[in-house]
Amino acid sequence: MGTEHSKNKGRRSMVFLRKGPKLPAWEDALLSGREPKSLLKRGLRYVSLSLIMKGMTSTPNFLWGLPEVQKLNLSRNQLVVIPPSLGKLDRLVVLNLGGNCLKSLPKEIGLLRNLKVLFVDMNCLTEVPAELSLCRKLEVLSLSHNRISQLPLSFTDLTSLRKLNLSNNRFVQIPLCIFALRSLDFLHLGSNRLENIAESIQYLVNLQIFIVENNSIRSLPRSLCYITTLELLNIDYNAIQTLPDDLYLLRRLRRIAWNPMDKGLHIAHNPLSRPLPEVVEGGLDVLFSYLREKKEHN
Repeated sequence: MGTEHSKNKGRRSMVFLRKGPKLPAWEDALLSGREPKSLLKRGLRYVSLSLIMKGMTSTPNFLWGLPEVQKLNLSRNQLVVIPPSLGKLDRLVVLNLGGNCLKSLPKEIGLLRNLKVLFVDMNCLTEVPAELSLCRKLEVLSLSHNRISQLPLSFTDLTSLRKLNLSNNRFVQIPLCIFALRSLDFLHLGSNRLENIAESIQYLVNLQIFIVENNSIRSLPRSLCYITTLELLNIDYNAIQTLPDDLYLLRRLRRIAWNPMDKGLHIAHNPLSRPLPEVVEGGLDVLFSYLREKKEHN
């Protein structure tokens, strides 16, 4: 009878153990029996959590019980979906979702009213939720290396945005909403499908770095020459044959630049009509003098 009692007790124990949900291997390894809050790092300014390169295929459920986190790094995993629960982390200031397999973002991202920096580069996005425009404190946004071809018109509300990276996407023209972002000082639209730059570019009066390399742009608008704050203009690898005479007004462009990181005018690998190739070889001062004299004679 004692033996039978022991067997029944063992069965009950086994049944009890089966009731608890089994954690994915990566989540079990993350916690190792610890409390989720033990993963947080408390710095002088921010409470941060880094789960970079953890092999995650979904976001851990314990994450949504950490509302105090302000900097969250979920980059370089295998995430396919970010659940609506993201909206619970309304103290987030920095969010990095780069290098995953995301096809969309939840509309609840608009609840992150303290968000200042958002990276969603190297994913599979085809669109961006209009609700992102509710993040009025957003200053830095990277959506590079996705499949995006347009932005919501509501992006005009992101008036604090200073740096915007839309490179390596599928834009055939610069979205109209961008021209309303007067605080932009960095705009990267390289490796898209642009054929022109609208005259409205002149409204970006604080722009310092403008990159449109590796597109199919055939000419530059004269209005671009009125953005006298420009320190780096990269138009490498396009189809540009002529330059606007007023380009010499961009006096903060100090040199013809060849290194991608250097400030100045990047103009290599364009089918410039003669005598521009020879003039460019003489340096930026020679080019500006040529354009100035050309304008005076016209």
